[in-house]
Amino acid sequence: MTETLTLWRPTGPTELALVEASGWRRWPPRLPDQPIFYPVLNEDYAIRIARDWNVPASGAGFVTRFEVDAAFAARYPVRQAGGDTILELWVPAEELDEFNDHIVGVIEVVREFR
Repeated sequence: MTETLTLWRPTGPTELALVEASGWRRWPPRLPDQPIFYPVLNEDYAIRIARDWNVPASGAGFVTRFEVDAAFAARYPVRQAGGDTILELWVPAEELDEFNDHIVGVIEVVREFR
């Protein structure tokens, strides 16, 4: 059995619709002004972004959870984006397809804010 790393991704309704269209298995390509895909390493941080940023920006915020092959994920740096628990995995946009290939199972919505 593959060892996995649990990641969370705060997202708005537009990105979530694209994830749903993929069968809940892939993150959509990044936009030209988004060079990094950055899932986060803890749910509390994802909740703060979904609630405090996605809701004002788009009317809704969602926290998703997914598993990725831990050995594959180890190639990407963990960046501290603020306090000790504000940790993100930085995946270059051009590697997102390969990253998606290493998602184990499905991407699931675990929280919703409006």
